[in-house]
Amino acid sequence: MVRDRARRSARGNRWGLAVVGAVPLAAGLAALAAGRGLFGASLAESPLLSASAADFLGRPWVPYAAVAVAFVAGFLALRWLMIQGLNDTVGRLVLDKSDDGRVEMSESVARGALEQEVADYPGVRRARARLTESSDAPHLRLALTLDDDADVRGVWQRVRSDALANLRSSLDLERVPAVVRMSMIAPAKNPRRGLA
Repeated sequence: MVRDRARRSARGNRWGLAVVGAVPLAAGLAALAAGRGLFGASLAESPLLSASAADFLGRPWVPYAAVAVAFVAGFLALRWLMIQGLNDTVGRLVLDKSDDGRVEMSESVARGALEQEVADYPGVRRARARLTESSDAPHLRLALTLDDDADVRGVWQRVRSDALANLRSSLDLERVPAVVRMSMIAPAKNPRRGLA
């Protein structure tokens, strides 16, 4: 359900951006075509605003209405930008549900234990995890930074056989879909070594 909502939100963002870009582009191209005489010489030579439109825009309340519309548009744009910055990390994980209540655990506890376990593997410089999607059926996103001489296959096998198994066991889940991203960096050089 959360994934479907994310897909709908992404599709809405794409359509919204397409419309916001297409409307001014179409208006600009139409104005350019009219000015070049593609719609007839009389349209190209006529004033941009008719006398009634110029009279309407000259009323004293029009600038205030324009400022109000600009504020509303700015608020909507700011709200859209803030929504884009939200992440899909769950706050709490549901371990057990019954008629009497439910047992929950903070996502940061599970994430911290997993990161600590994986960071202790040989060759792992840093581990960053996020549990996403839903509190009942979380998905894992694990980003590992490895030394350039690390055994990548060995790290992956330990993550799969140990870390993910421990996470599933602690959350009492049969499966936790995971995306593991590994990047490599050169080992830190000791600047004092050249001075000795």
